[in-house]
Amino acid sequence: MARSVAAERGFRNRVLVSLSADDFELLRPHLVSMEFKLRMSMEEPDTAIEHVYFPESGIVSVVAEAAKRKSVEVGLIGREGMTGVAIVLGDDRTSNHVYVQIAGNGHAMPAATLNRAFGESPTLRVSLLRYVQVFLSQTMATASANGQGKLEERLARWLLMAHDRVDGFSLPLTHELIAMMLGVRRAGVTIAIQLLEGRSLIKALRREIVVRDRAGLERLAGQTYGTPEREMKRLFG
Repeated sequence: MARSVAAERGFRNRVLVSLSADDFELLRPHLVSMEFKLRMSMEEPDTAIEHVYFPESGIVSVVAEAAKRKSVEVGLIGREGMTGVAIVLGDDRTSNHVYVQIAGNGHAMPAATLNRAFGESPTLRVSLLRYVQVFLSQTMATASANGQGKLEERLARWLLMAHDRVDGFSLPLTHELIAMMLGVRRAGVTIAIQLLEGRSLIKALRREIVVRDRAGLERLAGQTYGTPEREMKRLFG
């Protein structure tokens, strides 16, 4: 398979790499390379989205505010995807927080510019809707895991998803962060981490978790992990 224009230009974001040459060239002049700093806000609830971001590295979290002002992560975005799902669907805002959870870098463009590009190319929105399908598959899998999975299974799934989106085996994570992402108490996360460490699946260090046995994590996660990943592979190769 021939490399895409985006790949030839050094882009790693899979959404951009998947675009046709004509569609990529519609976006390229407006893509600004930038650093994604920790906790950088990309979208605020019920606020017009100003920019759409295409990560090359790092992790962006989509976080919903649950009951009693308790936050829980409902989506994870890395170099496989993009923010601004609402823009692709024809809206201009979301009800969730979207911010950087693991620092990295990528590209940004004005949401208004992306909307104009949709008017110039019907195939562009269709291409981006494929990623929306993957993202919705992920959010449904997260809801299922949160409702039925044991905490250690959910933790294994989340670590696998994070590992999918970084280079190497080291994840800069704290117990507090994982607890917030999973919507559980810190004490429960500590016990689950100790369980995984006892099975030699991970190594827990200060503000860092090292993946030691990915295959073991996949076995522990079971059916909570894999469906969105297969959908990504089917649609994007």
